[in-house]
Amino acid sequence: MKKIKEVLKWSLICLLTGLFGGIIGALFAHSVSFVTNLRSSNPWLLYFLPVAGLLTVLIYKTLKTTGLSTNNVLKSLKEGEGVSALLLPAVFSGAVLTHLCGGSAGREGAALQMGGGFAKFLSKIFKLDNEESKIAVICGMAAFFSALFGTPLGAGIFVLEVVFNKKLSFKAFIPSLVSSFTAFIVAQGLLVHPERFNMALPSFSVTLLWKIVILMILSCGVCLIFVNALHFAEHFMKRTFKNHYLKIAVGAIIIIALTFIVGTKDYNGGGLDIVEKVFSHSQVKNEAFLLKILFTAITVAAGFKGGEIVPTIFIGATFGGAVALILGLGAPFGAALGVAVLFCGATNCPVATVLLCSEMFGFKGILYFAAASLIATYLTGKKRLYNV
Repeated sequence: MKKIKEVLKWSLICLLTGLFGGIIGALFAHSVSFVTNLRSSNPWLLYFLPVAGLLTVLIYKTLKTTGLSTNNVLKSLKEGEGVSALLLPAVFSGAVLTHLCGGSAGREGAALQMGGGFAKFLSKIFKLDNEESKIAVICGMAAFFSALFGTPLGAGIFVLEVVFNKKLSFKAFIPSLVSSFTAFIVAQGLLVHPERFNMALPSFSVTLLWKIVILMILSCGVCLIFVNALHFAEHFMKRTFKNHYLKIAVGAIIIIALTFIVGTKDYNGGGLDIVEKVFSHSQVKNEAFLLKILFTAITVAAGFKGGEIVPTIFIGATFGGAVALILGLGAPFGAALGVAVLFCGATNCPVATVLLCSEMFGFKGILYFAAASLIATYLTGKKRLYNV
C-alpha cells in the first residue's frame, strides 16, 4: 500500500511538473521569440541594453535572488540547500530583457534556473524531504529544458549527469524522463517548435576518419578557449566592479561598442538563426566562433541572464562548419560534430550529449556523436561551465 501511494505521489508530481514546465516554458519560448523579432525590426533597442541591465539587477535585488547564476543554483541544489521559488520570475524577466536589447545569451540556462525555482515551490506543497526535493528539482530542470529545446531524452539525462550522484540519479531516472516528456508534449501543443537541423552523413572512408579526428581535436581547443574565457571574464568583472549596477552597465556599453565595431548584429541574442544558416545554406564566417565567445563572455560576466548553452551550440556549429569546409566535408556534418564536442566539453555530460545531438541532428549520426563525446571528455578534462 505504501509503495502504491509513493507511485501515485510521484506520478502526480511528475505530471504537474511536466504540465507547468511545458506551459511556462512555452510562454518563455514565445516571449523570447517575440522580443528577438522585435529587436530585429527595431535595431535601436540595442541602445537600451544598459537600461535592461539595470532593470535586471533591480528585479533580482527586489526578489532577493542576487547572485544566483546557473552554476550557483546547481551547487546549492547538490548541497541540499535549494533555491528560492522567486528565482522563476526573476530569471524569466531577466532573460527576456537580455534578448530584447541584444545581450549574447541563450535560453536553456534560464530554463534550468526556472525549473529549480518551480521545484522549490512544489516541494513545499508536497512537503518533500531533502532527498525527495532533489529529485523534484531534477524533474523541474529537465521539464523546463525539454519544453524550450524540444529534446526530452537529452534534457532528462542532462540534469542527472551534470550534478547529481549515481544513487540519486538512479532514483530520479524515471521521474526525470516522465517530467521531461510531459513538458515536451505540452510545449509542442502550445506551438513551441523543437530545435531540429538537417545533416547528411558523408560516405565512410579512412580519409573521412582522420578528417573527423582533426575537426574534433580542434573543436576541443575551442571549447577550452570558450570555457576559460567565460571564467576569466567573470572573475575579472567581479574583482573590478563591486557594484552590480555599475558592472552590468559597463558590460552593456562594451557590447554596444563591439556590435558597432564588427558591423553586424549576428552575435547579439542567442544566435540560433545563424546556426540554422550553417545547416540549411552552409553559410559560415570563419571568425564567427571567436566573436561569439567574446560577446558571450562579456554578457554573462556582466550579469545578464539567459545562460551559455545556446552560445555553446552557436560556437560549435560555426567553428565545426568552417573547419569542415576547409577539410572538404559538408558544413552541416562538421557543424553537428562541433556542437557535440563543444557541448560535451563544456558540460562534461557525454551521455546527455549523445542523446541531445541525436535528437537535434538525427539518430543516424549517433556513433559520430558518441566518438565526439569520448574525445571531448578525454581532451578537455575537468574544466567546464558548471563547477559542481
